[in-house]
Amino acid sequence: MLAHTTPLGVKIDFCIFGAYFLKMKTVLAELLTIGDEILYGQIVDTNSQWMSVELSNIGIKVIRKTTVGDVEDEILTAFAEAEKRADIVLITGGLGPTSDDLTKPCLAKYFNCGLKMHEEALQEVTEFFKSRGRELTEVNRQQAALPECCEKITNAMGTAPGMWFEKNGKVFVSMPGVPHEMKRMMTNIIIPKLTKTFNTPVIYHKVIRTAGIGESFLAEKIEAWEKALPPHVKLAYLPSLGEVKLRLTSIGNSLLDLQKETEALTENLIGRVGHFIYGFGEDPLEVAVGNLLKEKNLTLAVAESCTGGYLSHLITSVPGSSQYFLGSIIPYAYEIKMRQLGVRPETLEKFGAVSEETIKEMANLVRAKFNTDIGVATSGIAGPGGATPEKPVGTVWIAYSDKHQTVTRKLQLSKDRLINIKMASTAVLNLIRLSLPSNAMG
Repeated sequence: MLAHTTPLGVKIDFCIFGAYFLKMKTVLAELLTIGDEILYGQIVDTNSQWMSVELSNIGIKVIRKTTVGDVEDEILTAFAEAEKRADIVLITGGLGPTSDDLTKPCLAKYFNCGLKMHEEALQEVTEFFKSRGRELTEVNRQQAALPECCEKITNAMGTAPGMWFEKNGKVFVSMPGVPHEMKRMMTNIIIPKLTKTFNTPVIYHKVIRTAGIGESFLAEKIEAWEKALPPHVKLAYLPSLGEVKLRLTSIGNSLLDLQKETEALTENLIGRVGHFIYGFGEDPLEVAVGNLLKEKNLTLAVAESCTGGYLSHLITSVPGSSQYFLGSIIPYAYEIKMRQLGVRPETLEKFGAVSEETIKEMANLVRAKFNTDIGVATSGIAGPGGATPEKPVGTVWIAYSDKHQTVTRKLQLSKDRLINIKMASTAVLNLIRLSLPSNAMG
């Protein structure tokens, strides 16, 4: 093992084979989706997203995703362009039995071979229809006609076989566009075959989730840390409403070494911006907050006006949320804030519904009403109407209350109603995370 210390003082041990490995050629893949229905937006291409994840897991880098319609010249051009760019071309769609399904004849033409009835494929498609008590028509029989130069890939879930082609060190694979058929084929046959065909590296991803800080501010805070990353570790910023995910991607030849290295880098990052980091991996903020509430054995109630139930939706989307979430009230109108929740009329009259004074009462009152450890509340001007010069669209007050403290935040959000609802809800979740007492007893 060799030791390396980054400019920021992070000591990393890595395998001596790493230097050799980093000179290896990266295996590149292009995903090609065929079908007018995808271009027209009638069907959403979920296949490419799933395949990208699976290919990354085996060290194959996806460099492009392309969609073409049911036009022969465009399909053939897409084949030729993909072959120039990538080592692997994975094709989905266009394998049906009708005249507008052109993938198979286009592949035969591209690889300069004829279509011929494949006896094993014919037996499989015949058995498929027989097992379902259906007649095998001539149209469906033609699905067993394959390019002579391909290797058949069995479709365990449908009638259209997949096809594997090799040319000049490049691999083309054609699969059905039906997601469950493609996934079974990829998992059972194609991925194992690709790992045998190509000498792929190990790619390791770690996602670090942050909230309460914008992308540009986060980038500024971690600039020195980012510049000191080793050459084989890349950082991506993945912003969304109310949070920013950081994805570290490492390439090497040992998963254990990459994990160890990434943990050292992550620990250094936590020392810089740990206040904003709420979790790792795929769990969103509502899951992280729910886990904290369960760990501390605390209960929660919500009073939400401008978010209209969206915050409660996020909280209850987590399995097991009934352990800590007791309920909510949506006091949208003034009279409901007063009559059902108990906000004082003089508070609303003097300060208005969108104010620090009102939001404090809402958080404290909902906590008392539901007899919970914590109460949170939202009130704001989601838009597009209801604004005043002092309170423009996007003005939102949020509050957190427990038996020791009431914490408020004023947010100045966007001009878009739905964005404001979502961002305010995320901000409340983050406020809960930051305000929770340090122990279960408070």
